Amino acid sequence: MPNPTDLRAKEEAHWAKTSRLMFTHLAVWFFFGFVIHMFVKPLNNIIIPILGFPLGFYMAAQGSLIVFVVMLFMFAKQQDKIDREFGFAEED
Repeated sequence: MPNPTDLRAKEEAHWAKTSRLMFTHLAVWFFFGFVIHMFVKPLNNIIIPILGFPLGFYMAAQGSLIVFVVMLFMFAKQQDKIDREFGFAEED
């Protein structure tokens, strides 16, 4: 039977890494969800060469959504890695 103090230390280390990952992703989400949209007008001065759209319009309409979807997959993969590192992963 595992030592309860070892299990508690393992749980705390797991939660520390999970919290750090969560707050990092929340910061990126906040940046692309709010901060980018505050600077749409200045970003509109930059034109995307191939598409011909202003960068501010693109980031407000599509860029943020693409970042959010990519973040979902990255978060799931990173969280699974943390779970496996500490032995809390679900069976495949």
